[in-house]
Amino acid sequence: MSTISLRLPESLHKKARDLAVREDISINQLVATALAEKMSALLAGEYLAQRAARGNRRKYDRVLRKVRARNDDPISGDEL
Repeated sequence: MSTISLRLPESLHKKARDLAVREDISINQLVATALAEKMSALLAGEYLAQRAARGNRRKYDRVLRKVRARNDDPISGDEL
């Protein structure tokens, strides 16, 4: 495990401390979890952009033509 020194504005530190107390976790755990969530969101965006770049509209249309059209009513709870 690594150690870093982090400078925070006092107001942000206070809110983090209060939230950590409310959630019954350490500030360290709060910051580590928040960083992991942010990194996950950023990396997911990069991953999706890379996948989109590999897309092929002609292949997509060919697969979509294989799907039979159905005019059934939606399942209860799926209505718009």
